[in-house]
Amino acid sequence: MEPGPDTRAAAPRDTRLTLQGWFNLILVIMTLLVVTGSVVGATVFATSAQVTNDLIDRIMPARAAAYQLQSALVNQETGVRGYALTGDATFLAPYQEGLQAEQQSAARMRHLLADHPELLADLDTVEQAARDWQSVFADPLVAMPGRAAFPDDQQFYDRGRDLFDQARVHFDQQNQHLTEVVDEGRAHIDRMRTIRNIVFTALATVLVLAAGVFAVLVRVAVTNPLARLSSSSRMVADGDFDHRVDAGRGPADIRSLATDIEGMRRRIVTELDVVRDRQRQLEDQTRQLDAQTVELRRSNADLEQFAYVASHDLQEPLRKVASFCQLLEKRYGDALDDRGRQYIEFAVDGARRMQTLINDLLAFSRVGRVGSGFEKIALDRPLDKAVANLGSVIEDTGALIDRPDHLPEIDGDPTLLTMLWQNLIGNALKFTRPDTTPKVTITAEQSDGMWRVCVQDNGIGVPEEFAEKIFVIFQRLHAREEYSGTGIGLALCKKIVEYHGGTIALDTTSYIGARFCLTLPVAGEDPIATDPVATVTTEGTRP
Repeated sequence: MEPGPDTRAAAPRDTRLTLQGWFNLILVIMTLLVVTGSVVGATVFATSAQVTNDLIDRIMPARAAAYQLQSALVNQETGVRGYALTGDATFLAPYQEGLQAEQQSAARMRHLLADHPELLADLDTVEQAARDWQSVFADPLVAMPGRAAFPDDQQFYDRGRDLFDQARVHFDQQNQHLTEVVDEGRAHIDRMRTIRNIVFTALATVLVLAAGVFAVLVRVAVTNPLARLSSSSRMVADGDFDHRVDAGRGPADIRSLATDIEGMRRRIVTELDVVRDRQRQLEDQTRQLDAQTVELRRSNADLEQFAYVASHDLQEPLRKVASFCQLLEKRYGDALDDRGRQYIEFAVDGARRMQTLINDLLAFSRVGRVGSGFEKIALDRPLDKAVANLGSVIEDTGALIDRPDHLPEIDGDPTLLTMLWQNLIGNALKFTRPDTTPKVTITAEQSDGMWRVCVQDNGIGVPEEFAEKIFVIFQRLHAREEYSGTGIGLALCKKIVEYHGGTIALDTTSYIGARFCLTLPVAGEDPIATDPVATVTTEGTRP
């Protein structure tokens, strides 16, 4: 059958973006927007954090230190003025404490304002004004021993007041500059917060718009073309094989998928014609098989009739031949010589063997056609019945039969299974070695969903080259004078095992006696477990 035309080879190359291409483009744009917004937001946050940290960790503590510095200078001026008015040295304590506080506050401000040279310049100006006041007025006055030594020149006191007023002016200037820095930092934080809000609002707006565009793209580029493609495919699936599959306008990959499905539809149409031709051929063959079935049923009916004849009509003449030959020998035996009597014995023996062959053939033909039907049965039950049927032979030979405590359950015909055991054990008891007690060992184990049952004897065995021949009906390996039988036993066993869905074969690896292994399907879900080691022994007694 030649393949259908390849519609994809004739399709023009579609240079438009595929569905994956559109998705990738949108994802790239959204990723760029998110990354840009994240970078801007991170920058705004970093700047805001830096300014905030500078205000909290440096400017505000420096501002507090400036107030402490100014308070220390005021304390110095208060102590010196009290000492100048009263001459009491106790007023100098605030002055001394103010000097220490001034040094500490100035040192702290220099540490905090290391990154602000303009504020350090204010600190330098304040400290210079304080040194001028101290060197010109405070230190000379403090060094005098008492009020009697104080100068009477008013200009000295006016000069001290003017210098401290000048320091106050620098105080105010320093406070103003610190306040301006704080206000500028707060304004900067407000600007960063505004920029952050704008960026995040714009980013959220863009993401919402991108999500809307993405949803529209999915609907236009995916949902609608796939819906059209699904509708066309369902029409074809419902039996409209002439309907052309088309996805309409859409991404290149969906159109390519529609082209592939259309090619598949055309291939199916081509194959369908072939299938219809084959279906017509099958219908013709079915009619022929029906006719053959009818003929087979008629043939089976003839076989049933033959079986009836074999079991009744053919055996009756044989019995008459054997009976009249025996009567002839009894009445005219004295008139016959040894050769005549031998001829009569041959005729009687032939009639009996013919009767045995007919019975065996009848039993062979009835396997699978006549029986009690399948049931779930443990192999112990038919084995017990077979051993009972062979009880006299087991007792005469003193045979030993080793068998498991429990044999598995299978779905089978009890009558046929009894025949199976009876033939296998009977052969083991028949083909024995001289001066050897027969021993039959039965084992069972489960493998690959099948029960594997083996029957081992210690008899004469079977050469490997006859491993297949022994299962052919009426095939014998020994003369009738050596071992009795018609050669149908193993053929009957094979037919029974195959009727139960298994196989039987000679184990050619056994070097002691003969070992026949057969497989039978496991019955149900929970078969009985067997132990091939633990056995019970049935023992006969030799005469």
